[in-house]
Amino acid sequence: MALHGSKNKRDEREVVASGGKFYFASMLFFFLHVVTSLLVSLFGVSKCSAQEVASQAIKNPTLSEVVASKQDLWGELARRQVDGPSYEFFDPLLPPPRYVHADFRFYPLVLCGPRQSTKARLISNGSGVNLRGGSRSWKEIGTPIAFRVGPDEFRFGGLTDRVSHPKPLEGWLPIYEITYRHPYPVESEGLVPIDQRPTKRPAEVYRLEAFATTDPSLEKNAVVLVRLSLAAGARGIVTVQFDPASDRPPVDRELRNDEGEAVAIFDSHWTYERRGMHAKLGPGQAVTLAIATTPLPANSFSMKPGSYDEHRDQTIATWRSIVDQAMQVQVGESRINDAWKNLIVQNWMLLQQDRMFYSADNQYEQLYVAEGGDAVRAMVDWGYEDLGKQVLLPIVDHSRKGLENHQAGLKLHDMAHLYWSSRDPTWLRSQRSRWERELSRLMSPRSENDFLLPKERYCGDVSTQVHSLSVEAKGWRALHDWVPILDELNETTWKAKVDDYERKLRPNLLSAVMRSVRRESDPPFIPLALLDREEPHSPITATRIGSYWNLLSNFVIGSRLFDTGSPEEEWLPRYIENHGGLCMGMTRSGGLEHGFWTGSERTNPLYGTRYVLDTLRRDEPDRALTSFYGMLAHGFTRETLVAGEACTLNPVDEHGRFFYCPPNSAGNAHFLTLLRNLLVQDWDIDGDGKPETLRLLYGTSRRWLRDGQSIRIQKGPTSFGPVSLQVDSDLSHGKVTAVVDLPERNQPQEIRMRIRLPEGWQIAQVLLGTKSLPIAKDQSFSLTDEKGRLHLELKVLPTAN
Repeated sequence: MALHGSKNKRDEREVVASGGKFYFASMLFFFLHVVTSLLVSLFGVSKCSAQEVASQAIKNPTLSEVVASKQDLWGELARRQVDGPSYEFFDPLLPPPRYVHADFRFYPLVLCGPRQSTKARLISNGSGVNLRGGSRSWKEIGTPIAFRVGPDEFRFGGLTDRVSHPKPLEGWLPIYEITYRHPYPVESEGLVPIDQRPTKRPAEVYRLEAFATTDPSLEKNAVVLVRLSLAAGARGIVTVQFDPASDRPPVDRELRNDEGEAVAIFDSHWTYERRGMHAKLGPGQAVTLAIATTPLPANSFSMKPGSYDEHRDQTIATWRSIVDQAMQVQVGESRINDAWKNLIVQNWMLLQQDRMFYSADNQYEQLYVAEGGDAVRAMVDWGYEDLGKQVLLPIVDHSRKGLENHQAGLKLHDMAHLYWSSRDPTWLRSQRSRWERELSRLMSPRSENDFLLPKERYCGDVSTQVHSLSVEAKGWRALHDWVPILDELNETTWKAKVDDYERKLRPNLLSAVMRSVRRESDPPFIPLALLDREEPHSPITATRIGSYWNLLSNFVIGSRLFDTGSPEEEWLPRYIENHGGLCMGMTRSGGLEHGFWTGSERTNPLYGTRYVLDTLRRDEPDRALTSFYGMLAHGFTRETLVAGEACTLNPVDEHGRFFYCPPNSAGNAHFLTLLRNLLVQDWDIDGDGKPETLRLLYGTSRRWLRDGQSIRIQKGPTSFGPVSLQVDSDLSHGKVTAVVDLPERNQPQEIRMRIRLPEGWQIAQVLLGTKSLPIAKDQSFSLTDEKGRLHLELKVLPTAN
């Protein structure tokens, strides 16, 4: 899918070519940086302002150059911006994800109550509810209801340049507003002006608002309430009908199916004619209706005056109550403050009772161990521990033939994560049969020569049988991490067995890796197919197998198989960074022979979670922020923050790009996990399998503490208990203040905090009462010996030129 040449305004710019030209641009940036430093010294120009001027002198590479480069050109430029990566840098580079492979074309918005199995879909251009997808990727749900506007009964949202992106209420609540401009024809009633003077009046703009009620008597049916009104203009007409239109007239203001059940229920302002329900609107007027995804008994519900607002208020209260249970986060960017609430709501809607499905109303509406486990872990990290204990079990019990060992490692990782978050041995003991099964599987008979598990599929989508490093690394890490857990459970027999087995496994696994490594590349290439014929992938996305190598390598990175601080530890992340594995910090995929409709070049950010977390562990916060803001700008839809599994890089048109089977619970979890770990990190730094280190604010954006800005965290779960903090920046008065409530359940061996100030500022002193705390070279300081609530005052100074 190619760019539309001159039609794409984003491609009409002076370009800096990749390769040599990009190197030249980097040198030019360095030269301008030196010049701006002189301006600061000689003329007192603000350093930030001067750097911003310098940044503007470097033009962004074009999409074609980005795709062709083995470097993440946009990501590299983002890290060179004043105060590092930002949403504002990434936002204008591409149009957002917007289109899907369905007859309704515009992505759907899931509407339902928390954990409900029946889910409605509102098409994001406002064209209807529960419209047919057509392609085999989409499940057909409910009865399709279409919306039309104007006396010509034009389909709502039919012209893309006239329809708004949907907006959630308050930026995050699942009550969506969509507007559509459709001028009322002057001649519609024969009123042609004799004097030929044009009639000057504002064009009609129609407003649609829709949500799924959380009323207990209706939410199992996924009843969607809709309000249609005139946002601008003098008069309007709205039409609602079956899609395709039907000659079946309403009964008692209800459109009914062949069984006589109510599918759509209307208030008293609607009339029936021309195979549809019609309502005339004037300024400030609105009409309402309800659409039942699972039909209701006839006359069991009516749209009375005030019904819409009553259900709306109840729905708001339901979702506020759920979000209030989570860790509360506030930073100086409203988009981020809305995003985490929005994504938590989405994942509560993607739940079906105790099952965390990958998506809804499409082929991905099912359990997946890797993706579902990541979604559950994110919910636990945001405070939903009890929910995690419920919804993890169906994932642990799920199995897919040919991936049993791959799944065993992931299941044990997830159970270990939940244990350290909760420190609940009673719960873990109650799951004994489950963890015994998976531990036994990973310690099943191995080959005598190489001590490797039997061959499995390369991955779920590639059936080629290999000794997979991804499987082996996950398995080893699971066994390693369960040794201290079994110790805490007083499972002495199991502990001795697992400990002995793990100690034998790791050297044999490392030996197989070293015999498989290809050293003709820089850095050396680590195949996933151990002791096989897998050659270096460069560029990584040139082939389909290379793309899957890119996705699966993240699991190896997350396993921390290689010694901390060793050269081998960086081989995989550096290979990904230098051989075409990233775009805007997001994991890439592609392959010309895999000519799927999503396009030959795509991003799959949800599979990069472990890579990004590892950048934070190795303290490369700006790399993590590149992924974070890249995802926020181009891994999600505008405003509504809906993710898919994959998203094209090439736009369909100036309004949007294709993405695959949205929404996506693991895509949501990816962002939630990143944000949590930018703020709060609990690590097993010493590698013994037991978390011992707590880091606070180690990955924050420097923008979040510009003068007058604040960072707030309330009841943030950690492996040591909840943590809360508030940091207020007062740079104009040379200080930053912080209040920190340290966790009290378990004592970390080390607690460190870092206040990442905007460029041009540094910490001169950290005061805890009258005590001055030592400041490390990276501007962090230790709180290891402290307990309870701490009041800190940091004296800050402009950086010396």
